[in-house]
Amino acid sequence: MATVSAPPAQLEAERNSTQGRAAASEIEGAPSRATALDWGNSAPLALCAFAVTTFMLSMVNANLIAKGVEPVVFGVALMFGGLTQLLAGIIQLRIGNTFAGVLFSGFGAFWLSLFAIVQFFIKGVPPALQGQALGLFLYAFGIFVVVMLAASLRTNAVVVLALAILVFTFFFLAAGFYGANTTMLHWGGYFGLAAAACAFYVALAELCESSYGRDVLPLWPLARR
Repeated sequence: MATVSAPPAQLEAERNSTQGRAAASEIEGAPSRATALDWGNSAPLALCAFAVTTFMLSMVNANLIAKGVEPVVFGVALMFGGLTQLLAGIIQLRIGNTFAGVLFSGFGAFWLSLFAIVQFFIKGVPPALQGQALGLFLYAFGIFVVVMLAASLRTNAVVVLALAILVFTFFFLAAGFYGANTTMLHWGGYFGLAAAACAFYVALAELCESSYGRDVLPLWPLARR
């Protein structure tokens, strides 16, 4: 009896989708699962969105570039760091990667919140309390990063390193804004640049794996096999 086989293009698409789920599972630290609807791996997109926006704002926080460029930074925070990363995180949740989904959606919401605060809501705070308001915001998301760091110990070494650096980033920036301490703000910027570098590295590693079909840059997985 004759059988109906999928055309070569469809088979190739199915293989690529399977590879995408497998690559995404490296950040998740758990085996990938098939879904009714195949999705690509959105993790490199989310990582690039986070890295680009963090790099730009950290350059300002570290006083390596003039503060007057911040409107451009917040435009990127809205569209790339915020909306794009949020959508990429939702895709991770859709394909069953809970850790990556919460991480990317959470940071997407962080950038959207920061944009809204700076552009709209900070004006309603008395000038003398604006630094404390931003400090409170950063302390709260710093706690979120601590939670994600605690949950990341079965992912890979680079993700753990990035989140550990981000803990310092958030709490240094929070202390800097809350106490109007310029030195703390600058150190928060330096830590942010290091975190952005880690995110760029993980994104490149996953993109290379997807493009070349093999590990090119090591991530040192921590999950038990």
